Amino acid sequence: MSEEEVRQVSDALDAVERIADPEARVRAKSKIMADQVARNRAWSAERSALIKELWADGQGLSYREIAARLEIKLSTVQDVFRGYKGSGMHRPRADGKMG
Repeated sequence: MSEEEVRQVSDALDAVERIADPEARVRAKSKIMADQVARNRAWSAERSALIKELWADGQGLSYREIAARLEIKLSTVQDVFRGYKGSGMHRPRADGKMG
């Protein structure tokens, strides 16, 4: 996806924010959020696979290099290898309990 395409998606979301009728705006936002739930799962799986590929394919990329290359947080890369998914609320704490 080009920078122009990313900008177009952002512009479309901005247009939703500008819907004058509050009910129409909330309906549009609700539909987008519902559609995005399934999309997030697929996108997350794709990102995780690429992170593992970049680490394992002999390029010798460090976690930091992967994070920089994909423009994501270092902790996101680390979480992939730790098997964490979702928010930090679901990560085990140092005492072994779920956070």
